[in-house]
Amino acid sequence: MCGIVGYVGDREAAPILIDGLKRLEYRGYDSAGIAVYNSSSMTVIKSEGKIKVLEDKLGGAYPEGHIGIGHTRWATHGRPSDVNAHPHSDCSKDFIVVHNGIIENFQELKEWLESEGHHFESETDTEVVPHLIEHFYKGDLFEAVRLAVQKLEGSFAIGVISSREPDTLVVARQSSPLIVGLGKGENYIASDIPAILQHTRQVYILKDGEMAKITKNEVKITDFEGNPVSKEIFQVKWDAVAAEKGGYPHFMLKEIHEQPKALRDTMTGRLYPEKGEVKLDDIRITKEELERLRKIFIVACGTAYHAGVVGKYVIEKLTRIPVEVDLASEFRYRNPMVGEDTLVIIISQSGETADTLAALRESKELGARVLAITNVVGSSVSREADDVLYTWAGPEIAVASTKAYSTQLVALNLMALHFGKLLGTISDEEFKEMALAMKKLPEQVKAILDAEGEIKTMAERYADREHLFYIGRGLDYAVAMEGALKLKEISYIHAEAYAAGELKHGTLALITEGVPVISLVTQDHLYEKTLSNIKEVKARDAAVIALANEGDEEIKKSVDHVIYIPRTHQMLTPVLAVVPLQLFAYYAAVARGCDVDKPRNLAKSVTVE
Repeated sequence: MCGIVGYVGDREAAPILIDGLKRLEYRGYDSAGIAVYNSSSMTVIKSEGKIKVLEDKLGGAYPEGHIGIGHTRWATHGRPSDVNAHPHSDCSKDFIVVHNGIIENFQELKEWLESEGHHFESETDTEVVPHLIEHFYKGDLFEAVRLAVQKLEGSFAIGVISSREPDTLVVARQSSPLIVGLGKGENYIASDIPAILQHTRQVYILKDGEMAKITKNEVKITDFEGNPVSKEIFQVKWDAVAAEKGGYPHFMLKEIHEQPKALRDTMTGRLYPEKGEVKLDDIRITKEELERLRKIFIVACGTAYHAGVVGKYVIEKLTRIPVEVDLASEFRYRNPMVGEDTLVIIISQSGETADTLAALRESKELGARVLAITNVVGSSVSREADDVLYTWAGPEIAVASTKAYSTQLVALNLMALHFGKLLGTISDEEFKEMALAMKKLPEQVKAILDAEGEIKTMAERYADREHLFYIGRGLDYAVAMEGALKLKEISYIHAEAYAAGELKHGTLALITEGVPVISLVTQDHLYEKTLSNIKEVKARDAAVIALANEGDEEIKKSVDHVIYIPRTHQMLTPVLAVVPLQLFAYYAAVARGCDVDKPRNLAKSVTVE
């Protein structure tokens, strides 16, 4: 999750920028840089690695100047490197830009700009922005930025300074956070409040489609059409620690609430329902290569493994290729039947998971093609795989994974749609129906989050229990596995997930009066079967919480409580169904007084076998 800081005033800018970037380090990043202008020149210094590397490069001699911008980058387009680090500039080096987000149409813009004589240095999508500004500049920086952003598609928060107008800082926002901090004789910009909280508690929070012209004494806000926007000052009342969490009490809850953006970013520039296209630039598997596949293996650990179980259903449905899902820690030790006629899909949030990385290397030695799904550009998994599909979730701070899981689900669906189109195993009508439903997922997740109070109340009601069961069939069973893992890893409640049809084969012995059972019943073709299983546990006096689709009134007759999710394409229900389960686990853990972000005995990235 990239970070932006900017300053204009009478003080030296560089120390303020470096300090602000340090206060955003919790967001995760792989490179950093600053740009500062003084009365005679623009100085840009940037480097791969942590801010300490940047400071070493500065050698204790900060560039002088009273206006500047800084950035920490979480790589999406282009590997982590000095060249790809922000800030970026145009051909003349007069227009300097930092950017968070993803420019969806950057390739198209880049080709057009190159035809106009512009030369590019980096692999990033960001670099088109300063070149666009250079193209449109006619003596008014604000106007040039306004015209440039109208050409951009996707998500962006942009900060711009220029040697042509050395007292002016221009910003613009679309689907990526950006604030303006207000001071006396000085003003600030940032992607998040902690960066500037030591300087001011008065901020303007920009909305999508808004931009601002900032000098040391004035802030002028307009929309992208140039119409003035009246904005109320937001008074920050959080302390520094709470500010890092965006006002949320824990990083986990913040990251649960970041899922709409994470899902949107993961689909940005990739899914085109009306055109019937999925564009996955780093996956180069051809139709002929897919047709030669005998089997697909999905290999992962923990939460990523549960995403793989969902992926098995989706890929088999849309491609008709058999899929096996394996735990990475077991895969190498069973002498897997992997060879040139198999595709191995490796899923790892960090891209450094030891067991998963070992499985990747084993698969390549056996001659298989390896495709990686990961959240970290430049990670070991992404470097060593033949193909890669990035989940643009941004970094997770909490140990328990939430937004990484949901973006892995979206990535698997994107890949399955892509393969289905190549193979002709999905019709144009089916593709469009599912793709349009995927585009709606971010708003549907937001609707679930808006109604979290009901889930909180339910979690608190059952937080004192020591045992809890999750049941479901088909995709519901796959999601039940992830729900149970979330609950036990952060609340320490013993939780187990079972395929609902397996209850009578042993598990019913554990169902006694008052035992909570969360039953997922979102799959229409399995509805009656699951309902029968619910009645089995109710007959043993279990307390049943159903997770069902909106409009299902019948389920109320058979359970104690119902949590509803918006209706979507049946293959996509896991993306929505997991959100209430994440919230249930979170609020149960809070009620029990657990350390939610750092559960005992666990680590975020498991880099040993």
